[in-house]
Amino acid sequence: MRWMMMAAALAANGAAAAQTPVTAPGQNQQAAQRAGDYPFQLFVPLGYDVDTRVRWPLMIFLHGSGERGADLAQVTKWGPPHVIAAHPGTPMLIVSPQLEAGGDWDVAKLDRLLADVRKRYRIDDTRLYLTGLSLGGMATWRWALARPGLFAAIAPVAAMTPTQDACRLKDLPVWAFHGDDDGAVPVRGDFEMVEAIRACGGSVKPRLTVYPAMDHFSWVPAYDDPAFWRWIGEQRRPSPAR
Repeated sequence: MRWMMMAAALAANGAAAAQTPVTAPGQNQQAAQRAGDYPFQLFVPLGYDVDTRVRWPLMIFLHGSGERGADLAQVTKWGPPHVIAAHPGTPMLIVSPQLEAGGDWDVAKLDRLLADVRKRYRIDDTRLYLTGLSLGGMATWRWALARPGLFAAIAPVAAMTPTQDACRLKDLPVWAFHGDDDGAVPVRGDFEMVEAIRACGGSVKPRLTVYPAMDHFSWVPAYDDPAFWRWIGEQRRPSPAR
């Protein structure tokens, strides 16, 4: 029910011009747990403290190259940490780490971050979700390929990745998004990966949404789509993450 209410609110409010950082109720900045690791924005939903027996879904969001640096507020310019500013009841925790200036996502560091969050918060280990845009979308593919038994679903946006290991994801719910006029990361990147996974004949068919006449900023309609949030909320692993 909470997922349906959030989706309806998104549909009613429409897309925001998300080019500046936002402050979301329940969202706060967290320092890196150890030297060299990622600091992150943490969103804790309303209701988290009501019943300490309840475990919550967790979404990891990986930003693009434009939000790298030492100002954590920049992470909230786009994607889930921007969307939830208007929806503090969103029924999941959202962790949005930040890359250093000029850096690229490191799967080992992301593994450590996720392990720390799972220890500190009441996380439902059957409902770990991963999404990212552009550079973060590429890392979404890469992390999922490295740890295919970890996530309940992934959603790369405006991304690409080599396809040789695509069958590792044949049983993982995947929904990729891309603009067909993307001059920065050609749409064939996500298209070829989704087609490679589909050819593996897994238990679930990967999805690809291509936006007509859309440039690299396909993450704006992707994350503002109520269907995306409904789909995420429906995904659950049959057994806890490995």
